[in-house]
Amino acid sequence: MEVFELTQPKRQVRDRLKQQVAEMAEKFPGFRPGLAILQVGNRDDSNLYINMKLKAAAEIGISANHIKLPNTATEADVLKCIASLNADPAVHGFIVQLPLDSDKPINTEKITNAVAPEKDVDGLSSINAGKLSRGDLGDCFIPCTPKGCMELIRQTGVQVAGKRAVVIGRSKIVGAPMHDLLLWNNATVTTCHSKTSTLAEEVGKADILVVAAGRAEMVKGEWIKPGAIVIDCGINHVPDSTKASGKRVVGDVAYTSAKEKASFITPVPGGVGPMTVAMLMQSTVESAQRFLEKFQPGKWTIQYNQLTLKMPVPSDIEISQSCVPKPIDQVAKEVGLFPDEVELYGQTKAKVQLSVLNRLKNQPDGKYVVVTGITPTPLGEGKSTTTVGLVQALGAHLHQNVFACVRQPSQGPTFGIKGGAAGGGYCQVVPMEEFNLHLTGDIHAITAANNLVAAAIDARIFHELTQSDQALYNRLVPSVNGVRKFSDIQIRRLQKLGINKTDPMALTKEEVNSFVRLDIDPGTITWQRVLDTNDRFLRKITIGQSPTEKGFTRTAQFDITVSSEIMAVLALADALDDMKKRFGRMVVASSKKGQPVTADDLGVTGALAVLMKDAVKPNLMQTLEGTPVFVHAGPFANIAHGNSSVLADKIALKLVGKDGFVVTEAGFGADIGMEKFFNIKCRYSGLRPHVVVLVATVRALKMHGGGPAVTAGVPLPKEYTEENLQLVAKGCSNLNKQIQNAQMFGVPVVVAVNAFKTDTKAELALVVQHAKEAGAFDAVECTHWAEGGKGALALARAVQRASQAPSNFRFLYNVELPVVDKIRLIAQQVYGARDIELLPEAQEKVALYTKQGFGNLPICMAKTHLSLSHDPEQKGAPTDFVLPIRDIRASVGAGFLYPLVGTMSTMPGLPTRPCFYDIDLDPVSGGVNGLF
Repeated sequence: MEVFELTQPKRQVRDRLKQQVAEMAEKFPGFRPGLAILQVGNRDDSNLYINMKLKAAAEIGISANHIKLPNTATEADVLKCIASLNADPAVHGFIVQLPLDSDKPINTEKITNAVAPEKDVDGLSSINAGKLSRGDLGDCFIPCTPKGCMELIRQTGVQVAGKRAVVIGRSKIVGAPMHDLLLWNNATVTTCHSKTSTLAEEVGKADILVVAAGRAEMVKGEWIKPGAIVIDCGINHVPDSTKASGKRVVGDVAYTSAKEKASFITPVPGGVGPMTVAMLMQSTVESAQRFLEKFQPGKWTIQYNQLTLKMPVPSDIEISQSCVPKPIDQVAKEVGLFPDEVELYGQTKAKVQLSVLNRLKNQPDGKYVVVTGITPTPLGEGKSTTTVGLVQALGAHLHQNVFACVRQPSQGPTFGIKGGAAGGGYCQVVPMEEFNLHLTGDIHAITAANNLVAAAIDARIFHELTQSDQALYNRLVPSVNGVRKFSDIQIRRLQKLGINKTDPMALTKEEVNSFVRLDIDPGTITWQRVLDTNDRFLRKITIGQSPTEKGFTRTAQFDITVSSEIMAVLALADALDDMKKRFGRMVVASSKKGQPVTADDLGVTGALAVLMKDAVKPNLMQTLEGTPVFVHAGPFANIAHGNSSVLADKIALKLVGKDGFVVTEAGFGADIGMEKFFNIKCRYSGLRPHVVVLVATVRALKMHGGGPAVTAGVPLPKEYTEENLQLVAKGCSNLNKQIQNAQMFGVPVVVAVNAFKTDTKAELALVVQHAKEAGAFDAVECTHWAEGGKGALALARAVQRASQAPSNFRFLYNVELPVVDKIRLIAQQVYGARDIELLPEAQEKVALYTKQGFGNLPICMAKTHLSLSHDPEQKGAPTDFVLPIRDIRASVGAGFLYPLVGTMSTMPGLPTRPCFYDIDLDPVSGGVNGLF
């Protein structure tokens, strides 16, 4: 008879697994299957088995981690460790090494059942055991020893089906699962044990015999049926004086006599044991493959919500509150985010860790779509609604992977006159009250960070005015326990000053003076305090009137929080470290010698990073129809660049995969938000857009055609509620110009005609016709406000087609051009101006910023959004006008200069009847009532 040699089958399994792991790494660069082994105590036999497993894992290419808890570990300690491993996406399988060697009482069954079934590569949990007993072999992990036994039986070439099999042993680790495994492979199975009275007789009937009784040489050779396959799982020690240890290892079968009758038999040691280890590796690789299949980037399994449309369309808040959003952790899972990449803020919103970018760095980006608009009326033309409608159409109706990336609204407009910014009708981000109110506190963090800088500026001026150089130095670099040392940020200031010293005692008097005195010129301070409320009476204030300020007063002001440079930095940063560096570069004033004073000079950079460490993470929400949304950052579209964050876009583009779509919105009309999206955001992000969606309305075109003024809170004149094709046709001059503006950057344009109930078919058809004649790739009528994604299907299909069209994206200007030339290019090419005029203050700033080294920054024009020109009363597409530039400011940290065109305030005032008149808590539900 032949003795079945195990070495070759074990080697075949390991070679196969090694090849599979290599293929995974090639397909998913940087990926390795992860195995964790949790041990309690320090048993010698457990250490031996664990070392075997670690060695096998290293040979195959599996990343193995041995977690060792002391024998004083409690059940709670073990469960806590298991919970951590369950949540770790780098661990695809883990085992708890048994027995648990602890001084404390530990329920082994409770421990094994705490292991997540999808990671239970030992197959010991009740869920996996139950699936095996039911025959669900493809949906469970099988205990490694029985799995190894089956592999050995297969290696003999003997068919299991129809054979009579006997299993001796009934443990949950070997005997019971071995019985089930043979049964579901169509053998006729009998389970025996030490108490079976007819054991020899039953063994004599077995074509396949698996012994796991734990009794040395219990099965005698003469019992075995001639030609049987014998798998011996026993490991027993018997006395042997010929061995140095005084004992030798034997199995549960009397090997010498059994091999005379069996056709195949496994030796002990060196038989089942190595194959058990090989099967543990195989299960780990299988688990990793399932993980990759489940979390393959761009492979979404998403559940969409069905809308129940009502006519007339209810208020936005009614629609939002009638929707039952999916739990946000479900949304995160659907789009391929790992549990440890998501920080839940309640049930409906979450923050996403930036680490996802590193995990997906080798994945291709999806299609990048920007939604902009024609020059709007004060009421807005529905860019946010169109953005949401488009993603609902692409996702819930065309089943494309799609993300919306939108800005977080300011409390100012929410409580002022505009209301919320979550979209409208059946195209909203939900819950809209959470979207509009606080969200996850990002704007409050910006307020705190901004005002810390403001406080630091005035405090530094005060202290420099009231203290000597040495007193300042002693306070800035104090002696702590007899030791004085510079902080990291102070080292950076010394290096900036050209002082290459690290010993505080080594500075000369002149160097101490340079170090301690920022010498801020109060008249050059550009950094203002902010708050997220429309408080017009803080537009100009006098600070420092308390007697404690010793007569140091100056005129200052409050701006609205979203106009803060910190908000602009948040929107343009592409990593936490990048955000911190940008904070350090922010220029807050000039010294009396004309040198820029930065946040780093003030010493606040690290503190700003700490205040903003959570705000830098994008916020995950969803639309009414269950498509994912990132809500992140909300810079003003006039003072700043008016786009949501680079980070949100980058993460979304990786998550949707190469065939998916990311739809983001640029604030105000194309002449402002889109121009800044291209020239500033895309310049810093390195992302290249595929399609521009230009939103137009009949209402706005009638205004541009000469219709009467449109005023928020006032009923529309009849010209806007009755058909007037002449006004529409005349107003299309603005549409034509904005199409040209988009085409100037080399990107296909799709016009979305956002239909209102007062629009006629003839008016809508006229706009579509004009748009196509003006060179749009396509133009379609949209009814998404009343119908949700269904009403934007034509738009979605047009965007799909446009994304396949040739795109030759280009910037409008080279940043190396002089400041004045860049401003002139934007004014002439985008606005249609004849020329620009720099007022004296603006001329001075051009000279100053060029001298300070900021002349090569992009330009972020701050002008009215109600006209292509600087005059909000000039509608249509004005030409032959001179654009006045009254001043220029620098947002050096964000990375742009912003010329001020005309007059405007960054602290809007509350209207006579603000939106908050309608907002209240529901007395029954405790929810929010009101008309957003």
